[in-house]
Amino acid sequence: MIDRRSIDIGSIDIRAFEPRWSQDFARLNIDWLERYFKVEPIDREVLSDPQTHILDHGGRVLMAVDEHDHVVGTVALKREDAGVYELTKMAVEPAQHGRGIGRLLMQAALEEFRAIGGRELFLESSSKLGPALQLYESVGFRHRPAPRPGSKYVRADVYMVWEPGEE
Repeated sequence: MIDRRSIDIGSIDIRAFEPRWSQDFARLNIDWLERYFKVEPIDREVLSDPQTHILDHGGRVLMAVDEHDHVVGTVALKREDAGVYELTKMAVEPAQHGRGIGRLLMQAALEEFRAIGGRELFLESSSKLGPALQLYESVGFRHRPAPRPGSKYVRADVYMVWEPGEE
């Protein structure tokens, strides 16, 4: 599992969350939310305390860190139920878009999902986020009727489930 090691990918390392990166986790996510939508109460709750809302419940948070130890991206696996995880809080610093950091984060998240024995992985997104949807589709996420039953996000008009082997 990534908790005890890092994956070296060129000048970007994908690392397990450390408390010192709490502000970066919030900063990256709030930035894109404010750019495209608005920050919803569920976002503020999770972003203000990833330890309590993600990690303590068996989830994972991964951080993309450059050679200068600067956090440039993040993604989380939030445990919803036994073996069921939501891929969430994926964000890359705007100046770093187009470098493949999102794909590196996605690959690491899928590896982590497999390592923890997850059986279902889903995400909620928005049709406004075309490049993100293309990334999700390219790694095997498939569209389902939206919104997802029990969705907590007003902005979510896309619901996708990962189908391994469809990558």
